[in-house]
Amino acid sequence: MLSSKNLWLKSRSKKSKQSRLTHSKRPNSIRKKPKLELKNQATALAPTEDEEYEQTEEGIFSLKNSAQSHSHGVQPLGNLYFSSSSINSRNTGLGNLQILTDELVLEILAFLSGAQLGVLSTVSKSFYVFCNQEPLWRNLVLDTCQNGFLYNGTWKNTFVSAYRCSFMIVSSGVRIRDFYSDYLFQSWLCANLEMKSEWLERDNIVRRRGISVDEFISSFEEPNKPVLLEGCLGKWPAMKKWDREYLVEVCGDTEFSVGPVQMKLEDYFRYSDQVKEERPLYLFDPKFGEKVPQLGMDYEVPEYFSEDLFSVLGSERPDYRWIIIGPAGSGSSFHIDPNSTSAWNAVVRGSKKWVLFPPDVVPPGVHPSPDGAEVACPVSIIEWFMNFYNATKTWAKRPVECICKAGEVIFVPNGWWHLVINLQDSVAITQNFASRRNLLNVLDFLKRPNASTLVSGTRDRVNLHEKFKNAIERALPGTIDELKLKAEEKSKKLSFWESVADSKVGAFKFSF
Repeated sequence: MLSSKNLWLKSRSKKSKQSRLTHSKRPNSIRKKPKLELKNQATALAPTEDEEYEQTEEGIFSLKNSAQSHSHGVQPLGNLYFSSSSINSRNTGLGNLQILTDELVLEILAFLSGAQLGVLSTVSKSFYVFCNQEPLWRNLVLDTCQNGFLYNGTWKNTFVSAYRCSFMIVSSGVRIRDFYSDYLFQSWLCANLEMKSEWLERDNIVRRRGISVDEFISSFEEPNKPVLLEGCLGKWPAMKKWDREYLVEVCGDTEFSVGPVQMKLEDYFRYSDQVKEERPLYLFDPKFGEKVPQLGMDYEVPEYFSEDLFSVLGSERPDYRWIIIGPAGSGSSFHIDPNSTSAWNAVVRGSKKWVLFPPDVVPPGVHPSPDGAEVACPVSIIEWFMNFYNATKTWAKRPVECICKAGEVIFVPNGWWHLVINLQDSVAITQNFASRRNLLNVLDFLKRPNASTLVSGTRDRVNLHEKFKNAIERALPGTIDELKLKAEEKSKKLSFWESVADSKVGAFKFSF
């Protein structure tokens, strides 16, 4: 007999067949478009108002606060089968609009102003629930508060406080009975789930400490393999200085890029301390060194990554370094780093879970467009772990995984898919670079026919290839031709088994 906690998942994956996808050209852009089919997963029945979540024997759920339930009383659709009433107030309150999917209802409501949402929320219990969905108010704040905001507990309260709205808005604390929606419940669930232990236990990345630069190049950079380097940051002043108090003091009123808005660091910390949502905003700023020179002086590039050929472009080089600050649960969904560059990511505070797939393996649940300009993937990182992570255990090419802690650096080779989620409040530095090992890849990428849609981090996407190639030839004459010659020689040096397996190479081949 199915337990009630397993029934919800079964009804959800068979009945609603709903999983949400986000489409993006950048790893940290604001994403609004949903979604894809929900994959098989183990789930639990949501508690009623008087129940609490418990972890099942399989360790399915671990909520951040086990005593809490959905703020408006929304329950997954499977709970309707256990209700003494067959009425779903979601449908009765929407009237003729009940035939629309939940995500379509929200997309329509996204066209309304705050005042219109406030008025519509008084029409019915169903409209009250939909009009109080936090993503609607989040988008209103981000669309209208380009110069930052002071987060006030919820996105709706933040919007009301920012504009001192004179229109009447019903309290957001009302709980509605008999409202069933997998789509709305999953959004809340993803915001409240913590990472399961089984999602964190796999750590199969190669770790190295104190290796030489030559060994790094021959063992990892040339074969394009990730590695986690330990003990690289001991001389960084940032490792001792970069606590919250220091950062707020040294940054002062400087504003940093947080999604589509600019915020002072103190205001961002106010947000990150209070927020509890699927996709917490990430402070991800490419100009931090210019804005606050002291931050740039508090760290140095590890010797393994000292060759950075894009530096020949000077001030015209694409964005290449970022300070990254975010609360637990924030991060970047699956993406490949821009412009075919490789990258390193150093954790100064906190820790990060990494999942990486080689260039020839597209992660499950991820759907890149044919030209690579857009990538559709689950709305939140937690959702990917819930719906797709277990599938990778049976794959022949399993992902490379690790937890990167403070003081450690991960090397991300060019072309590798990767997902990152902060397990704690974290501060990190990351830089993208092109060395001799991937220079030809970068040049090939920059001259693609659709380069204007693929190249990022620069205003002049069309001419970047010629600018970069000419600058390399001036600074390092003959380097490109030398690398091409080596690449051709390498491609001709087939192993014995490669030669006998290819009918066009060698004097013979085996037949069976």
